[in-house]
Amino acid sequence: MNENITFESLNICSTLTEKLSALSITTPTAVQAQAIPEIMAGNSLIFQSETGTGKTFAYLLPLVQKIISTENEKKEIRLIVNAPTVELASQIKSQVQSITDLKAALLAGGAHVKRQIELLKEKPAIVIGTSARLLELFHLKKLKTEGVFTIVLDEVDRLLSPEIRDETLELVNALKKDVQLIANSATISASTKKLLEKTRIKSDGSVSEEIKTLYLPPEDILRKRITHLAIFAEQRDKIETLRKLLTALKGDKFLVFTGKIDQVASITAKLKFKNTECAGLHSRTEKTERKSTIDKFRSGKIKVLVTSDLTSRGLDIPDINYVIQMDMPSNDDFFIHRAGRTARAGKTGTNIVIGDAYEMRKYAALEKKLGLKVYPRMLYKGKLTDPNVLEARSDN
Repeated sequence: MNENITFESLNICSTLTEKLSALSITTPTAVQAQAIPEIMAGNSLIFQSETGTGKTFAYLLPLVQKIISTENEKKEIRLIVNAPTVELASQIKSQVQSITDLKAALLAGGAHVKRQIELLKEKPAIVIGTSARLLELFHLKKLKTEGVFTIVLDEVDRLLSPEIRDETLELVNALKKDVQLIANSATISASTKKLLEKTRIKSDGSVSEEIKTLYLPPEDILRKRITHLAIFAEQRDKIETLRKLLTALKGDKFLVFTGKIDQVASITAKLKFKNTECAGLHSRTEKTERKSTIDKFRSGKIKVLVTSDLTSRGLDIPDINYVIQMDMPSNDDFFIHRAGRTARAGKTGTNIVIGDAYEMRKYAALEKKLGLKVYPRMLYKGKLTDPNVLEARSDN
């Protein structure tokens, strides 16, 4: 990226650049430098960029600036941001509030719909929410979309997954065809692009506008900034191995993943029994408890968070030193998004898989497929050790 590019040269106003400076953000990332001019020009855009590259501010900065600079006498909703999970929606709202005093409402499942109807009566300029709840409020005629000029689909590949695709597309199609459409993700498939292009087709068969695409070349975070380790453990020994690992690496922030929701409670219970302070989080966790847990982990009050794949995508929690995967996910993208919770905002991090023989074979295959370098490790006398070094010592 051209080092001479600044937020000022991208025509981001001083009101916003001052807020960014207070957040210690002074230089645009590559995706921000390329996406901001397109969005500011009013173009509909699909952009793909790796995790941790600043995609949220890439769309928030130009869109918030547009709201600030335009008259809104009717106090209408101007921007809708659609996210696949409550957690991501909540995080986006926090990022909105970090750069502007504009009213923003969080409209997501898990909270009482009547309370959210009251929030809409406060005339927010921005609403952030999940597909089903946004659509529900639209059908109830409480979510007024006449003044909306942009809809953002954050983590669009998740929003167009089979589970929530119908609600997402119905929401987009409920808006006027000339509403600017912004979509982003770390991975965007051809089928996702095709589905979005269909939303631009008018009733007479004509296309309202072309959706531009922006594919950022990978910064190779997965290979260049993340160290990948493998620790062998039989299924019955995994939690004890995790406990010993956390002790060996004490003092850092750990995000522990398991693909099985019921395992979250099992892991946290066994860790707590052995006096390892931690918290658990999964899709069935009550909303207020979810928010409290994430806030505590974000602030460092909790150093170990055990979670299902609910939080593997979209959440940007600073300074996660270690991601620990207690299994190998069936989907390669989930592995990438799990690992991508560390080494964010230019930092480095470590991704560790604790696996049995079958999972180690899967990890080896993925290592080859993704071009990773995975280092075997073992716990020896309370320390994380290279088994090859131990073997060399024993030979001597």
